[in-house]
Amino acid sequence: MSDHTLIGTRMPRVDSRAKVMGKAKYTADLKLPHMLVGKIKRSPYAHARILNIDTSKAEALPGVKAVVTGKDTEGVKWGVFPYTRDQQFIQIEKARYIGDEVAGVAAIDEETALRALDLIEVEYEELPAIFDPMEAMASDTELIHEDFPNNINIHVNIDTGNVEENFEKAYYIREDTFMASEESYFHAEPYAVVARFDHEGCLEVWCPNAGPHMKSKPLSNSFKIPLHKVKIKKIAIGGAFGGRSEICPADYICALLAKKTDKPVKIVFTREENTIATRQGHAMITTHKTGVDREGRVLARETTCYMDGGAYSSTGPIATSVPFLSMEQAYRMESVRYNGYRIYTNKPIRGMIRVHGRGFACGVDTQLDMIADHLGIDPVEIRLKNSRQPGDYTSTKSYVSSCAMDETIHKAVEKSGFKEKWGKLPPFHGIGIGTNSVQTGFPMGIRGGSQSFIKFNEDGEATVMSGVVDNGQGNENMLVQIAAEELGLLPEDIHLVNADTETTSSDPGSYSQVSTFVGGHAVKIAAENCREKLFKVAAKVLKVDPQELAAKNRLIFVRDDPEKSIPIKKVVRISLLNFTSVNAEGGYWPKVDMKREWVKNPYGQMCEAFSFGTTIVEVKVDPDTGQVEVLEATAAQDVGYALNPLILEGQFEGSIAMGGQGGMLTEYHEWMDGRCINPTMLDYKVPLACDMPRINNIIVESIDPKGPYGAKEAGMSIAMSAAQGYSGAVSNAIGVFLDSFPLTPDKILAAIKEKETRQLKRENADKTEVN
Repeated sequence: MSDHTLIGTRMPRVDSRAKVMGKAKYTADLKLPHMLVGKIKRSPYAHARILNIDTSKAEALPGVKAVVTGKDTEGVKWGVFPYTRDQQFIQIEKARYIGDEVAGVAAIDEETALRALDLIEVEYEELPAIFDPMEAMASDTELIHEDFPNNINIHVNIDTGNVEENFEKAYYIREDTFMASEESYFHAEPYAVVARFDHEGCLEVWCPNAGPHMKSKPLSNSFKIPLHKVKIKKIAIGGAFGGRSEICPADYICALLAKKTDKPVKIVFTREENTIATRQGHAMITTHKTGVDREGRVLARETTCYMDGGAYSSTGPIATSVPFLSMEQAYRMESVRYNGYRIYTNKPIRGMIRVHGRGFACGVDTQLDMIADHLGIDPVEIRLKNSRQPGDYTSTKSYVSSCAMDETIHKAVEKSGFKEKWGKLPPFHGIGIGTNSVQTGFPMGIRGGSQSFIKFNEDGEATVMSGVVDNGQGNENMLVQIAAEELGLLPEDIHLVNADTETTSSDPGSYSQVSTFVGGHAVKIAAENCREKLFKVAAKVLKVDPQELAAKNRLIFVRDDPEKSIPIKKVVRISLLNFTSVNAEGGYWPKVDMKREWVKNPYGQMCEAFSFGTTIVEVKVDPDTGQVEVLEATAAQDVGYALNPLILEGQFEGSIAMGGQGGMLTEYHEWMDGRCINPTMLDYKVPLACDMPRINNIIVESIDPKGPYGAKEAGMSIAMSAAQGYSGAVSNAIGVFLDSFPLTPDKILAAIKEKETRQLKRENADKTEVN
């Protein structure tokens, strides 16, 4: 039984009411005095040299207040790392994909702004474009960026040694190739940004983000102004999923227009722009070669992955590494070699995404199923033989302190009835299992830690300041829940100030999966320090030792004599009368290997904790149409400790929707000469609530020794294991191991037909032998 009052309870989110009543304000809702409408002119060519831009006609249009091109910029290039800075926010020399930014306008209304875009005359010299990563990699002459031979943006090489030796020891070896197309985030909120310069020359920006401090520094560099003059303001955000992890060219263009006009400017993306001009998930081709012993234990694995990175680097080194890391964290391997290539093409830019490489992850688990089938063991058994255990070191030398992977497998198997159903389901019914792991953070240098400040007001309520941002996953509720728990207050007594660079300290950002582990930890420490000050004052009044006190329901009381108490409000006022304010700070920096680097040195402690998840999926396939009906999904994740089970279940269900139902059945992009031809929800099929199967949520707790209350990352392992579970279930239903994702009806029908053709040939061959 928990001693906590709020932690571990199914507490409704503090922001729910505002959102369901339509009171929450998103960027597109903002209305500032004298605000102008901004629009961006984009390249119609996938690859073209910019010879000249004539803006005179647009500037002469009544109602146009400013036009900007690359010549108005400082020429600063953006990249997450110094060695990946390859993107100008407004192109000067070349456009590298259809949709690349070439100019921006600000006008009194949207109609005028759009007319102005049409009046900007751009003279292009069209260049040969490359859309296939393998063709791009083979080219010595058609370079998208001249400084990158063979269009290789990033090459991550990891080799733990003895790979060939262990392949020689293997009883059985398989080598298989898997493919997956691009996918998009399709946030409920299209991208929007509002910018203005105040009377002191400070830049204020409102926009969706996964870490406000990760926006302010690039803008500071781009405008060559001090960091304190860039203020990223708090705003409600409608989703991130990895796609809002870095600065967007629209942020800079909007701010540049605001600077030139000396008025606020707002840019709101169309749904098409939101697809092509933010980020997308990588398309990839992955080859896994795996050697196992007679029992099915993996002795050696060699993986080569080719990722279509699009036109610019974005988070290239991270995105190229994470699919591998998720595999090595989930499964034990004697030795492993990985070569990941992120390749430039003339397509929109690819970045981080909630399901890090469905082609990679599904390939690993599909191949395990193939190996299990060959060895005559079931999919559960082969995963248990290879699953990560607490106290292990990963292949790249990260220590795993808490791990309940086996428990997630066992509980998911029991709840889903996997053992009873495996091999006994009706024709075209199938069941599949996926297991995965996600790191709770990664080395981020000086931005790896979080700091929080808490101050008590004279009415006994508290203000909590934190850089943690909430993209919809419930981070704000988490901070309030922790602060209220530690301070002995009610949630409504906590006033949260967060995700604002002017009032909060730096924080790693939500995209690094450490909002609870690091940001929540910082709030917990600050609250503990604040509570200590309260207890010192209360102890004098109650005439006991501070260690004998506890706080709950706005009271400080003697733990062994609860009737002996004093209201927290009174303690605060006593403190103020004694010329002492009640406030405190707290910070947390995870102990990681600061020498670890994505490309140069991918070895050492990656983070302090890892989450582990298992998803089991049961499906029915219509052999005539190839349509998949998902009957049930069972999701079990080791979350360390569930601070709020209600929110975690929502994360699990969202992960199944994105990683499984949409990511594996319907979500993919189609292209024609570099142009995305399904950029909207009309043709890009995102699952609706009515499409979702019955979901069984299972929360597994391993109590991480470093996490606040034992908590760690929660939800991402389900997103990836859901993709694997869907793949395994459909393959099991049709009796064919599938290698191309997502699993669309045409692919399923082709696989069924190919299987029937093979069976018919075998039957004819048998008849021939008999005759």
